[in-house]
Amino acid sequence: MLHLTDIQLQDNKTFLAMINHVLNVDGFYFSTTYDLTHTLQRLSNTSPEFQEMSLLERADQRFVWNGHLLRELSAQPEVHRFALPVLHGFITMHSCSINGKYFDWILISRRSCFRAGVRYYVRGIDSEGHAANFVETEQIVHYNGSRASFVQTRGSIPVFWSQRPNLKYKPQPLINKVANHMDGFQRHFDSQVIIYGKQVIINLVNQKGSEKPLEQAFATMVSSLASGMIRYVAFDFHKECKNMRWDRLSILLDQVAEIQDELSYFLVDSAGMVVTSQEGVFRSNCMDCLDRTNVIQSLLARRSLQAQLQRLGVLHVGQKLEEQNEFEKIYKNAWADNANACAKQYAGTGALKTDFTRTGKRTQLGLLMDGWNSMIRYYKNNFSDGFRQDSIDLFLGNYSVDELESHSPLSVPRDLKFLALPIIMVVAFSMCIICLLMAGDTWTETLAYVLFWGVASIGTFFIILYNGKDFVDAPRLVQKEKMD
Repeated sequence: MLHLTDIQLQDNKTFLAMINHVLNVDGFYFSTTYDLTHTLQRLSNTSPEFQEMSLLERADQRFVWNGHLLRELSAQPEVHRFALPVLHGFITMHSCSINGKYFDWILISRRSCFRAGVRYYVRGIDSEGHAANFVETEQIVHYNGSRASFVQTRGSIPVFWSQRPNLKYKPQPLINKVANHMDGFQRHFDSQVIIYGKQVIINLVNQKGSEKPLEQAFATMVSSLASGMIRYVAFDFHKECKNMRWDRLSILLDQVAEIQDELSYFLVDSAGMVVTSQEGVFRSNCMDCLDRTNVIQSLLARRSLQAQLQRLGVLHVGQKLEEQNEFEKIYKNAWADNANACAKQYAGTGALKTDFTRTGKRTQLGLLMDGWNSMIRYYKNNFSDGFRQDSIDLFLGNYSVDELESHSPLSVPRDLKFLALPIIMVVAFSMCIICLLMAGDTWTETLAYVLFWGVASIGTFFIILYNGKDFVDAPRLVQKEKMD
């Protein structure tokens, strides 16, 4: 490092901080013996040659988060046994008992490293059809040598849209008016159909307000594509469940029950024979593909698990999974933990609505916790997500450090208003408070001072809000047009 300039040395510290930031995020997993990147069904449909490959060679590249770091080892087959693919997401395993019968229940969420990033800086799809916040979630049961699996996916609404932070609580989503949406949309679903089979889209966004154009765009794209492999179900989660009427989620479950039976699940018996195959997946989404999405996925997974355990003989005829109190507690907490992990990795905080996932009902305490998490999300999304996005891009190799680059990518010139306006607002607000605390006998004069400084602070606040995009922490390594 002796040849680096002072600016490069400072940049290098920042780059190291970025790498450490990613490595300190929870949710990285590896195995020395099991292929974590593939579902049970994909692993059952492989050739002998595939089985002989190293874990790195045969891994699903969508879920290999250390692929860039292993690029030099990848070219050397003799060291592949030392190069293990790392998964990012969530894994939990539990040994459970129902009716005195013991089985293993496993939940795996695999986050895609394609179009990876944070909540407001990575939305929609890219030109290759990769969706933001794409997660494949697999629920696995092991019982007496038999193995069952149910797979679901989630991902951002697959059109070209953005929602840049600008200090507003909910920035306006913007649909790109010049992009070829159908091209990206078709690329996305072509790959999904090849990998998973039939696609049943469950779109949970609001059908009014700022989310309405995205719901309409999604529905229009599905209709225009006119594929027999894709079904579209729109369910306005917030409208249907308002006033804490979460029992109304049964409307959606009843609506898709027959479809879920058609899709089935994967089951292989103790002799290794495939009994049933999963013919397709539910692809759920809301705006962030976090809170509403996780609630629905947990309900669909429970319905599938009920059928699997009955078929395996763990549950008796007529028994319901909801009546198994000990297992229900394990199940609900695991899905809530899965929600928190996915939310922290994308939005920076734990998930909302996890009180319902954990307890089966909405609570006042849950509402308070959602409010707290929403405040933390607001701060992080506006004032620290640029750094988080840069960290992910550097870690995944979307940006490569070039020491010959003359201009530092981390130096962003700020104009005077960036420093002056917040200082003016804080000073004006402080003076307003001081005038109130030091009020004398002449209330008229005090009121005049309070009004002056109050108007100054409020006016400055609205000027900052109007220029909000200039005050947020924006990514600096990957250019905006590459991310949109």
